[in-house]
Amino acid sequence: MKSEKTTIAAAGILIGLIAAMLVFFGNPANMGFCIACFLRDTAGALGLHSAGAVQYIRPEIIGLVLGACAVALATKEFRPRGGSAPVTRFILGVFVMIGCLMFLGCPFRMILRLAGGDGNAILGFVGFALGILAGVVFLKKGYTLKRSYKMPALEGQLYPFMQIVFLILLVVAPSFIHFSEAGAGPGALHASVAVSLAAGLIVGALAQRTRLCMVGGIRDAVLFREWKLLFGFLAIFVSALVVNLILGAVTGTAYFNPGFAGQPVAHTDGLWNALGMFLAGFGCVLLGGCPLRQLVLAGEGNTDSAVTVLGLMVGAAFAHNFGLASSAEGPTANGKIAVIIGIAVVAVVAVSNTVRRSDA
Repeated sequence: MKSEKTTIAAAGILIGLIAAMLVFFGNPANMGFCIACFLRDTAGALGLHSAGAVQYIRPEIIGLVLGACAVALATKEFRPRGGSAPVTRFILGVFVMIGCLMFLGCPFRMILRLAGGDGNAILGFVGFALGILAGVVFLKKGYTLKRSYKMPALEGQLYPFMQIVFLILLVVAPSFIHFSEAGAGPGALHASVAVSLAAGLIVGALAQRTRLCMVGGIRDAVLFREWKLLFGFLAIFVSALVVNLILGAVTGTAYFNPGFAGQPVAHTDGLWNALGMFLAGFGCVLLGGCPLRQLVLAGEGNTDSAVTVLGLMVGAAFAHNFGLASSAEGPTANGKIAVIIGIAVVAVVAVSNTVRRSDA
């Protein structure tokens, strides 16, 4: 167990280093690696939404899936499975993304925002933890989306193959996709394709081997008093913080900027930061993992996770097509309504899929 914790912590240190350095190489500030934001950008690049500020196929996502897939194949852990309430998982993915875009980041970016000094992420973390605790209540009462089933090899290979197609579009046929114009927003800020892809491959491989999951970390700490997964994310925070401080000292640019106002791609509405991440945390517990974990599982051949990721992308499209996503000015009225509806829908899913142990 001690060796496992050391391995997870070491992986977290490396992932934090990579995420912070991606900002140095061109990614948006406090957004070296964000699953929700990068899926949103990819959805925009594919034309699923028309928000010009957030359109770019992110090689980090491609690398993450392919890195996890390669390691799973090498270790014989590539096991195509699926059929566990796919429509429910899709809907949960949609609302998890709406919650993330209310906060403007996934759990991974929440940690990176904290490491960049963004105090708004503190309230996001509080809401996220409370959402996980709400989900744990249903887990204790027997919540389940039922078992998955073995699938043909092709089923598990389709999502990783889709990432290869996206990479080809980005590198060989960029005229077929949408790009944010220079200076238009975070979609126009990115490291080179080679750097981004390499970063994603490494993070995907590490996340596959260590089973890193922010939701799983808090869930396991509450249910089993097992803290090893949280050590990984604590290591990411410390590593990213140290790198931000070093980069700031060396370059003269403020990579660590403590405070609430004026944070990059963030807003200061504490209530809705918390409620957005409450929705994300609640939904992720019911899905069995955070967006990072869903991508890794999709790389391992899990078609339920692939469906969840597609739900995340559709959720991003809805958020930008219908004015649900927040901006630096704060949340929108439509976004607030969507988050409340999302919490209600996730609660209904939790209740309807819970079997009391006394009745089991």
